[in-house]
Amino acid sequence: MSNHDSQVRHVVVPQGNDGQRIDNYLLSLLPGVPRSHVYRLLRSGQVRVDGARAKPHRRVHSGETVRLPPVRTATRSEGRRPPDDLLRRVRERVLLEDDHYLVLDKPAGLPAHAGTGADFGVIEVVRAWERHDYIELAHRLDRDTSGIIVLAKSRPALLRAQQALGGGGADKRYLAFCVGPWRGGPRTVTSALRIEREAGQKRARAAEDGKAAASEFLPMTCTRYGALCEVRIGTGRMHQIRAHAESIGHPVAGDRHYGTREQHAPVRDKGGLRRLFLHAHRLRLPATDNFEGLAIESPLPEELRAVVTRLEGG
Repeated sequence: MSNHDSQVRHVVVPQGNDGQRIDNYLLSLLPGVPRSHVYRLLRSGQVRVDGARAKPHRRVHSGETVRLPPVRTATRSEGRRPPDDLLRRVRERVLLEDDHYLVLDKPAGLPAHAGTGADFGVIEVVRAWERHDYIELAHRLDRDTSGIIVLAKSRPALLRAQQALGGGGADKRYLAFCVGPWRGGPRTVTSALRIEREAGQKRARAAEDGKAAASEFLPMTCTRYGALCEVRIGTGRMHQIRAHAESIGHPVAGDRHYGTREQHAPVRDKGGLRRLFLHAHRLRLPATDNFEGLAIESPLPEELRAVVTRLEGG
């Protein structure tokens, strides 16, 4: 079964959602509505805030009135609950949970949220546990990237994490195997990035009019086929590490969208790599007046560690 509101609704934003981006606020109001459809509603001007059109990045404020057009939403009876095996698998990957945050070690292949080709993501799975009155993603990881992902259990905790992650206050580090013989030491890439759509896929490209981005690649283990690097990022642009790695001639191993087949073949053939070699392994949020500092680490998954061992032996 499903619901279809044939009437326009007007919803007053409560205090608990003050400052939330309108796209995320709409997703909470419209269960089961795909994110892509929410953006279509916004782009077409069908959603209005206090009578004015709203862009997806606009933030709503308590007391404002949001106009919602007629839209089909899901009900619990539609059977959209994630499979029990997925619920269990994600529950087993909790790295930390306190009064403010839930931190997971996301497996590769599971997106942060449902979307094209994915009925469920991290947020849908965690909400299906029905343990939290409030739970929101504080940031996102690419579907094929594994490692640390943070969910906030209150609006203040969400804003604190987003401010640190978006403003450069967080220490974010990844482990990536960059293909091709690595010459010299660390490399810093500061190319601004712009998101483009190519053959139906989003892709980040260096562009002067793009958004500022900075990545520091620190080689840890070098082989004839490439280097295992710790990557520190001061920003969190879509596909940032992947685009920056390709720009210096060392795309991330196993990347289907960056680099050439010839570049990736040795690590696939010699190392047995079957996924993107990118893992979010360390995250630190600084302390604030209302929150203690947060420090989380996730070790390199065994299947990736085995790839490095095979390449070292080769």
